[in-house]
Amino acid sequence: MKKLNILFLLAACSFDAQVISGTVISKNENQPVPYVKIGVEKENAGTVSDAKGNFSVDLSGLDASRKLKIEVPGYEPYSETVQNFRKQDHRQIFLKEKVKNIKEVNIKVKKLVDKNWGVNTKTKHVLYSVNPKFKKEDFLGETALEFNASKRSKIKSINLNIASYTSDKPVLMRYSIYSEKNGFPGENILDEEITVELTQDMIKEGTYTLDVNEHNIWIQGKFFVGIQFLKEFEGRVNISAALFRTGFIRKFYGDWEKMTLAAPAINIDVKVDKSAKNTKDEVAALGDDLEGLISDVSQYQAASENSGYGKNKSTGNYLELKDTKLYYEIYGEGEPLFLLHGNSGSIKDFYQQISVLSKQFKVIVVDTRGQGKSTDTSHRPFTYIQFAEDIKALADQLKLKKINIGGWSDGGITGLEFALKYPENLNKLIAIGANAFPEGVDERLITHMKNQLLVLNVENKPEKFDERRLVMIMLKEPHISKKDLSKIQSPFLVIAGDKDVIKQDHTEMIAKEIPHAELKIYKDATHMIPFEHAYELNADILRFLGK
Repeated sequence: MKKLNILFLLAACSFDAQVISGTVISKNENQPVPYVKIGVEKENAGTVSDAKGNFSVDLSGLDASRKLKIEVPGYEPYSETVQNFRKQDHRQIFLKEKVKNIKEVNIKVKKLVDKNWGVNTKTKHVLYSVNPKFKKEDFLGETALEFNASKRSKIKSINLNIASYTSDKPVLMRYSIYSEKNGFPGENILDEEITVELTQDMIKEGTYTLDVNEHNIWIQGKFFVGIQFLKEFEGRVNISAALFRTGFIRKFYGDWEKMTLAAPAINIDVKVDKSAKNTKDEVAALGDDLEGLISDVSQYQAASENSGYGKNKSTGNYLELKDTKLYYEIYGEGEPLFLLHGNSGSIKDFYQQISVLSKQFKVIVVDTRGQGKSTDTSHRPFTYIQFAEDIKALADQLKLKKINIGGWSDGGITGLEFALKYPENLNKLIAIGANAFPEGVDERLITHMKNQLLVLNVENKPEKFDERRLVMIMLKEPHISKKDLSKIQSPFLVIAGDKDVIKQDHTEMIAKEIPHAELKIYKDATHMIPFEHAYELNADILRFLGK
């Protein structure tokens, strides 16, 4: 009986392990169809046929009633149940060519103008990395960016900004144009396949430009431009990506998902009727897209890394407190000025301020606990009151009875909490892009952070515990009321950008409620004022503190 059970188990395993091979052929031309996607609907794995249309797909463990799909632009989609597909190995799949419906385009040339839409960053610090060795099902996935044309437009070229390229052979890529369905990519609208063998010499000044003018691609309304890598190679392709842009990603025929942390640098050149409205619907990606609120600051981040601040052994030191080692650096002599960075930042973010302000003040720059070189071994949620207590402990350690604070974003909130808890120890306060309660933040950023927290919770990686706490503090804190603000008696300079993630009426409310507050809204400025408007900010701080 035991022997029979073992034989039955082996037979069951043999039946379940179903690897089916075959060839995809054009029914009209009786020629192999290369690089065709073969997979099962709603599943995250599949295969791509080779240059001769040959494929081998593993159907082990899949629901027999599910649909196997074969799709390639220019051909009618093919589907069959997994159960039926398993019945025959070494089979031939014949695809029927689509009947092209060529519509007459009657637009006068003189009414067409050139525009460029999409993500143009060429950063080398935020990347969408294509690495076949890492995970095959991820490598064979697809990424896309959303666009929206207010008027009927023709796509002339598709640009892909590539930060680095390493490959032992040409890298095979497929481009797709999708319609929109329920906010996600829907049907591929191309009449023919667009496949490219990318080589290093095709990349000019960090951009690969694909001319699609002859494909006669006309679009209107929401659409998506997608890219997929079809063949494994030895090496890696790093595509520049923009923070706070929404991209879309899927694994094979799995569901499309939003990629909320960053989006690949895909942009398109189009011909559009010059009467088209130049409105927000002509930029990529809606939803939690933050473009226009937070710009690409990769150049400043690179400069800050090279500045030496935040890792200066000659002036750096630690203060050991309960559950934390607080890292700080001191520059200059004179009246003490603490500079407090924003969420997930560090000392080096003030690289353009330290050198200027330390000529007149003793500048103390601090890595907030759990950020930069400061550690936190507790498992408690972060709070801005706790951060303020850390600053008071450091001031006491340095024997400073009264201090000035310049805080950016979360650092500004910490300054507000310090002003409320230790009013006798505060001289003057400068807050750049700070909020008094979560509702003062732009809803798009709130949505982005909620999505980010959802991803972090699903991943549940121990090494990202601090990152989760830093997102949570922005969603749940602070809770500073108007009554609290009215209690602050220290001179206070309130600064924000006119394109800040902090709502302007909220910034104005803070300045109005604090008795001795001065308000300045920077023109054409985002949340990144210490980076993008360093000269003006430094002058304002020196003027305010010198009063």
